[in-house]
Amino acid sequence: MSETFLRTAEVPPRAPPAAVGGPFAWVRRNLFSSLGNAATTLVVLALLALVLPPLFRFLVLDAVWTGGSGEACRPEAAGRPVGACWAFIHEKLGYLVYGSYPLAERWRPDAVFALMLLGGGWMLWLDAPRRGLGALFFFGVFPVAAYLLLAGAPALGLKPVPTGLWGGMIVTFVVSLVGIVVSLPLGILLALGRRSDLPVIRLACTLFIEFWRGVPLITVLFMANVMLPLFLPGDITIDRLLRPLVGVALFASAYMAEVVRGGLQAVPPGQAQAARALGLTELQILRFVVLPQAIKIVVPGIVNTFIGLFKDTTLVSIVGIADFIRVLESARIDPRWAAPSVPVTAYAFAALFYFAFCFGMARYAAFIERRLAAGEGAR
Repeated sequence: MSETFLRTAEVPPRAPPAAVGGPFAWVRRNLFSSLGNAATTLVVLALLALVLPPLFRFLVLDAVWTGGSGEACRPEAAGRPVGACWAFIHEKLGYLVYGSYPLAERWRPDAVFALMLLGGGWMLWLDAPRRGLGALFFFGVFPVAAYLLLAGAPALGLKPVPTGLWGGMIVTFVVSLVGIVVSLPLGILLALGRRSDLPVIRLACTLFIEFWRGVPLITVLFMANVMLPLFLPGDITIDRLLRPLVGVALFASAYMAEVVRGGLQAVPPGQAQAARALGLTELQILRFVVLPQAIKIVVPGIVNTFIGLFKDTTLVSIVGIADFIRVLESARIDPRWAAPSVPVTAYAFAALFYFAFCFGMARYAAFIERRLAAGEGAR
């Protein structure tokens, strides 16, 4: 016969365990939680101690900030070790931003940059009012307004400016924004088409995607810029900048389609079945149930495609388009700025420029992921 024991004495209350927090707790938990983690942390710290001091000395402490020519950036003239020649960047900044765009008309690119910040900020600010209108402005109104401002519209009193005079950061932003604005909606359509039940649409979308994904971007640019005019009638010409813009947009759309298709496949089929049971139409299911979940899943992949597209804009310089890198190359070979540190400074400035925008996009994507995860109760 089994016996049951029931404890009748009251257990005295205990104090809750002391919370361990603060910077030291974070360092111990994340950097020195194990022997392997501690060894990795020490190796990384040693590498940073080896690299950062000379880099900081070159970029800041020994840098030359003022000067009217390369003479100020030569060690024999300065009488001391010379680091980065930021005076060169200051002198050439207008050319790096606008290229050969007419000086009197540079307010128009400035207006485009302002509209870009307005539309992008309105659309990306999650708590902004009427964000749908912000997306409509960025994807619909902004491209038209940017084209009219940059290219000119005599009917609106804007003097035409040939694309051959565009250059620098203007071209970099134009190429990347065209790729982003076109690739996302077109990529979604291609992904949906590849999953279509109609064989003709599925085959056409599959062939389109596989063709563009199977050709290097540099080949696409050469075909668009060099070979395409050979197949056109003599009386038909396509703008020299428009050719690579179309190539970049189609190329990015194919990659975006595969990213979105991965998200569509990750949505459980039960979601659509439950929506049909509630009486939703196929279009409503796609718009309100499937696509929001698919896009949410592939936010990192979408942003990664955008980052790659932004960096790949440098390839248009190979086909003669005066993007930021090509303009930077032209500026650094100026005989007035012949100094040993000028080329290094030019490429360091380019690296900082691309890093700032790519890092910003990556951090925003991480913020979106955290915000979406918080909505599900995740931490």
